[in-house]
Amino acid sequence: MEIAAAYKASLVMADLVGKLNHKGKRGDVINIQKPDRSAGTAKAENNFVTLLAHTDANVALAIDNHWEYSRLIEDVVGVQAMPSLRKFFTDDAGYALSKRVDTVIHNLAATWGGGTLYSTAVSGADGSTAFVQTGSGNGGALTDAGIRRVIQTLDDGDTPTRDRYLVIPPVAKNTLLGLSRFSEQAFTGEAGASNSIRNGRVGDIYGVEVFVSSNCASFDSSDCTTYRAALMFQRDSLVLAEQIAPRVQTQYKLEALGTLLTADVLFGAATVRGNASGDTGDGCRAMIIPAA
Repeated sequence: MEIAAAYKASLVMADLVGKLNHKGKRGDVINIQKPDRSAGTAKAENNFVTLLAHTDANVALAIDNHWEYSRLIEDVVGVQAMPSLRKFFTDDAGYALSKRVDTVIHNLAATWGGGTLYSTAVSGADGSTAFVQTGSGNGGALTDAGIRRVIQTLDDGDTPTRDRYLVIPPVAKNTLLGLSRFSEQAFTGEAGASNSIRNGRVGDIYGVEVFVSSNCASFDSSDCTTYRAALMFQRDSLVLAEQIAPRVQTQYKLEALGTLLTADVLFGAATVRGNASGDTGDGCRAMIIPAA
């Protein structure tokens, strides 16, 4: 039974982050070196070169997420149901497990910048005002200025400009499609994915590719106003390691007069740059927006 295609088709975040191939290998923790950037040193004539001290940090990536999806296909169902029923369960397993993987990666954003529960995130309205959960909170709908400000934050931190992504919930897509700057032909042109009015896609914004995910985190302020997190990040700031790729196994259960179908995946995910305040090359920012 083929689960890989259904799993792959449902992924969003997992396809946008760095990957470590740990399939078939032992161990439950991967130690990732995180070297700091250094400055060049002037070479003095007739003097030896200046040796730079090692200040490498370490990120411990725990492979501690083991998720499974199980169904019992009773004999009577197997006889009476359509032959496509088992394929549906396999496809559903791929979808369910991919959502779990993406959710784990999404939830990393809650501790970016060394904070807890998005305490170092910014309002989507301007990209600079620190998010405060007290009362009704101060998150705001995404704006052109807010997106540009967060891009500048990444630029100021020497974050690589390649492979930058903006992952937004559907409510933010609705907002952006309503901004003429991101949708109308006068600004975006006619070619391919650029024509948002015709194809319904946001496409790229200032060189940052936009993806929509219903899995974007949802949480409440202290008075239960619901917010969602839109994430801008650079691929190498996050990493995913799979130890067991999605697989499907079956076993006939005589005591149940049916076949047990189980799919599972074993993986770990971590923030490499952006989990501590002032990380060099920090390429992660969460923008908090209203849920509706």
